[in-house]
Amino acid sequence: MLGEMMGDSLTITSIMKFANRVFADTQIVSVTGENPRHRTTFGKAFARAGKLANALAKLGCAQGDRIATLAWNDYRHFELYYGISCAGFVCHTINPRLFAEQIIYIANHAEDQWLFVDPDFVPIVEQVQDQLTHVRGYILLCDEANMPQTSLVNAMCYEAIIADEPTEYDWPELDENSASSLCYTSGTTGNPKGVLYSHRSTVLHSMAANATVALSPDEVLLPVVPMFHVNAWGMVYSAAATGTKLVFPGPKMGDGETLSALINEEKVSFALGVPTVWLALVDYLDQSGSTVESLCKVLVGGAACPLSLMKAMDRYNVWMHVVWGMTEMSPLGTYNDLLPWMHELPEEEQYQYRLKAGRLIYGVEMRIVDETGNELAWDGKTSGRLLVRGPWVCKSYYKVKESDAHLPDGWFDTGDVATIDRYGYMQITDRTKDVIKSGGEWISSIDVENAAMGHPDVAEAAVIGVPHPKWTERPLLVVVKRPGSAPDKKDLLNFLIGKIAKWWIPEDCVFVEEIPHTATGKVSKKDLREQFSDYRY
Repeated sequence: MLGEMMGDSLTITSIMKFANRVFADTQIVSVTGENPRHRTTFGKAFARAGKLANALAKLGCAQGDRIATLAWNDYRHFELYYGISCAGFVCHTINPRLFAEQIIYIANHAEDQWLFVDPDFVPIVEQVQDQLTHVRGYILLCDEANMPQTSLVNAMCYEAIIADEPTEYDWPELDENSASSLCYTSGTTGNPKGVLYSHRSTVLHSMAANATVALSPDEVLLPVVPMFHVNAWGMVYSAAATGTKLVFPGPKMGDGETLSALINEEKVSFALGVPTVWLALVDYLDQSGSTVESLCKVLVGGAACPLSLMKAMDRYNVWMHVVWGMTEMSPLGTYNDLLPWMHELPEEEQYQYRLKAGRLIYGVEMRIVDETGNELAWDGKTSGRLLVRGPWVCKSYYKVKESDAHLPDGWFDTGDVATIDRYGYMQITDRTKDVIKSGGEWISSIDVENAAMGHPDVAEAAVIGVPHPKWTERPLLVVVKRPGSAPDKKDLLNFLIGKIAKWWIPEDCVFVEEIPHTATGKVSKKDLREQFSDYRY
């Protein structure tokens, strides 16, 4: 027996039409290269998305065409998200921090037809345009007064191409399973892989995110997490669906002073970003004596959150919620909020829970398995390979057969090693390829890094495994000092005593000027291992 309910398609277009009807006056504030504080509304942005869709049709775009962006978080990028996907094209966001070779590979693999480019990224594209085999032209995200001189072939101005187009567009009735957007992994091993999201997966992810973080018209949202990677954690859709005011930092997403000003002047209550962003904000607040009174909560993900950062944000009355996910998961998988009884625990025990990656959200299934695929206990101690599945988890990569997508029995292998406790709190202990096995036992490099980050003289820390004559492998601590400090190697290693298992403590620590990072801001253990390939204890 089937239910007697309507079967309307779940599409991004439905979010746009709903927000345009109910929340047309909700503000979108942006920092751009032209304007330190541009203001518009959802209604005006969606009208311009209609203009954009008409312009793309005039350029000869066909349904399913991949239309790429290299852009900051701002109102024009917001218009691209909706104008491209709702017209039946695929919005392909490209990370400008990738190497030139990766950008070339991604654009060619996706067969991008047009590339929308923020003026800041024009030099990057000029260097590679001769190798972009499918791109028919470039549309620069600016007005005519700020159109830069460029060698890009068939370069056009965004404001010029939409200026005379009507705001009304005959939005097609799309199948909810049709592709909406495309994002490639950062490609730390081999070529980057494309994750092709559907309208249905995007809407379901948005609804789950809203149910989890409770966005509303009362909130003011600052997505510092970039729109050029994993859809800004889906917040571009979630905010529209809930009428939440958006504040976009544009090219200033890593600037503590700008973030502080945006938070205070726009009354931001909720923000999202990676740990380095919040470290920059805390440094600015500490040095300037400023506060961020309106900011109540922050979602932090993309890398492990150091305890020292969480405690620093607590000093400013900002509650940090650790989240975990992946490009392949749209990306949200877990969200960390304390259970009621945990608020009665001693502070340090609370931090032990708060620093974990969080609990499963509805819609995602999760399990940990051993090396032969046997499911392991949720006891908070046993670690294993982390597998996930759900309606917004990819079943295969773009142009890769499903059978080659590392899907054991329909589960996606995340490449992470994790524990899950009896309450459902998951904790990433390592990446599969980064795990350190010493004397037959695993060492969590992430736990060692977090402990080291608690030292006041440590700006950044990373741990890798290096060969050892007795134990096969031992951890090596790599540290960037805080400016003006001169930590002693022995004192730093002694600092770890009592904070992690004794046998996890590295025998050595080396100081470097800089730790290598991937294009998405994560520590590149691959590059770090190459850097110390000749190291011997």
